[in-house]
Amino acid sequence: MPNAILTSEQEMALRKPIDDYVGAIQAKIDALRVDGTDKVVSLQGAIDDAKRDKVLTKAERDSAINGYQNELAKAKSVEAKNKSSVDKLIKDAESYLSAHYDKDYLDAVKASCAAEKVVAKQNYDKHLAQLEKDHQANLAKLSDSAEIKDENYVYKNRRFDAKLEYEKDLQRIKDRGHEAFAYRYHLIDMLRLSKFSFAENMAQKWENYQYTFDRRQFLLKNGLYIAILAVFIGLCIAAPIVKNTQLLTVSNVLNILQQASPRMFLALGVAGLILQTGTDLSIGRMVGMGMTAATIIMHQGPNTGTVFGVAFDFSTFPVVGRIVLALVVCIVLCTMFAALAGFFTAKFKMHWFISTMANMLIIFGLLTYATKGVSFGSIEPTIPNMIIPKLGSFPTIILWAVAAIAVVWFIWNKTTFGKNMYAVGGNPDAAAVSGISVFKVMFCTFILAGILYGFGSWLECMRMVGSGSAAYGQGWETDAIAACVVGGVSFTGGIGKISGVTIGVLIFTALTYSLTILGVDTNLQFVFSGIIILLAVTLDCLKYIQKR
Repeated sequence: MPNAILTSEQEMALRKPIDDYVGAIQAKIDALRVDGTDKVVSLQGAIDDAKRDKVLTKAERDSAINGYQNELAKAKSVEAKNKSSVDKLIKDAESYLSAHYDKDYLDAVKASCAAEKVVAKQNYDKHLAQLEKDHQANLAKLSDSAEIKDENYVYKNRRFDAKLEYEKDLQRIKDRGHEAFAYRYHLIDMLRLSKFSFAENMAQKWENYQYTFDRRQFLLKNGLYIAILAVFIGLCIAAPIVKNTQLLTVSNVLNILQQASPRMFLALGVAGLILQTGTDLSIGRMVGMGMTAATIIMHQGPNTGTVFGVAFDFSTFPVVGRIVLALVVCIVLCTMFAALAGFFTAKFKMHWFISTMANMLIIFGLLTYATKGVSFGSIEPTIPNMIIPKLGSFPTIILWAVAAIAVVWFIWNKTTFGKNMYAVGGNPDAAAVSGISVFKVMFCTFILAGILYGFGSWLECMRMVGSGSAAYGQGWETDAIAACVVGGVSFTGGIGKISGVTIGVLIFTALTYSLTILGVDTNLQFVFSGIIILLAVTLDCLKYIQKR
């Protein structure tokens, strides 16, 4: 086994014929590029510099650019003339690399690395065995409990040091193999001036992924997804057995997407708050309030229920006017209450939990008192067909969710406000020092959340064809928050992506839908949601602790 391990000198000796052959070709290529490609690159840079040079007058700038362009035309002519010769030389070098690089060099380095790993493991095991032997011998000489405790502590530290040394050896071996692999692409890079084929790019990406792969980080980042996927696969297997039905059907997928669409608005709203280390406990009550208001306005005929003793009748209004009015009222109500919580949170540094819990109680109390807790029935049946019609079997409510994702993604990633959200979430003190108004950012984040809640409750009213009541939306805050944390929006602040929120909503809705089809009790579904939140936040905290 030791004979298979290459020394640095032996490795360089194996690589020398490759360096000599490809290096000679590279020298010829460089000579052909001096008055062609190299000059083209240099002159293009000079032209760009001249265009940006504010010291020159317009006449001087134009004169300089014209001169460069004349030289550029000559250089391009030389480049075109030498192209066939350069291509032939590159093909010769690449053919040599294909025939000799792996066979004469890389395979030997790989075998050497494999042998080094075996030897490193053997040395590590011998080191541990010797440490254990010395430890037992030292313990045999001791009788005092304090001394025994100290010896155990020293032994533990020595084992830890041995493990660190072993891991360093493994990393050194890994680095050696990676460098040997990458050297081939370094040669190709010089030959082709960084123009790799698709297969070469994929090979480098795969190698880099293997090289940087860390099992612990992978599990911290994806462990919850793996667990949820395993549960979902189990549910798909159990469904035909328990309920004699299939979960993975086109109809079920469309139903999941349809149910997820209004919830997407809610998750996108609360994601901004979580991004700034906050949360919102009033989401469910916002949905109930918006649903009730929208149902009253779009009710089929006069309302039989009352609000503070007043029975409303909007049936004489134009249908389109009622739809728009319902949307405006939903947004105004939700935004107003969200702004209330946002003001106390941002102005008085009140904890998000307190301000949004107060909001939840106020909304539920007012709504239940005003409506006596009754459901307001259904809305005009023609309205959903106008706003969220089905194109064949495809529910267009999904398109509303897609539009919301696109808009919020743009706000988060392409606007100053979005960048400030990340800054405030990451470190509000540093953001304030840099001139960002922390109050304004936090308050506006609540406003944005309120607008999204309003849209979401209005869409849910369309999907359910009414049925608004104070009790509607109970527990939706846990679904929205869980979707965000499952999607990677961190409660530590400043970390999160819209793509993660989208995936989280789809995962959570799919699991809830699957559990419902299997007949799992709703109360047990709450338990399931709580476990997911606990696991997701635990993994997030572990990542945060590790960074510290």
